[in-house]
Amino acid sequence: MQDVEELPVIPREVEDILTISSGERHRWLKDGRLQSAGTRTVKLRGRARKITFHVFDPRHIEDVLDRDLVSAWREEDAAVAVENRRRAAAKAAVKRAQKREREAARAIDSSWDEDSHSKLHGWEDFEGEGLLR
Repeated sequence: MQDVEELPVIPREVEDILTISSGERHRWLKDGRLQSAGTRTVKLRGRARKITFHVFDPRHIEDVLDRDLVSAWREEDAAVAVENRRRAAAKAAVKRAQKREREAARAIDSSWDEDSHSKLHGWEDFEGEGLLR
């Protein structure tokens, strides 16, 4: 029990200690905010496959908890999400405007095509218009 403070912390414990979701843990691990102390591979009883997961240094987790970095990271994530939503809305607005322009151009082209088609029905009408030579 003397070295229990030195043992790496498994992901489920990190989520409980920091009160974060597994999605936040994955996202923060991926972008480097949560630092992994390595990986462990275990074979669970009754399973054919082995699973590998990251473990964390207890001092790093304690530091994150003491400095209340979780709330700061959540605020950053919320700001990034707002910016991404704004950017996506602007991109969608541009696409809608382009689509409207294309449809307007097609409408103009189709109306021109309808006007350009004469109301000729038989060979006599063609000959009368001077289209047959």
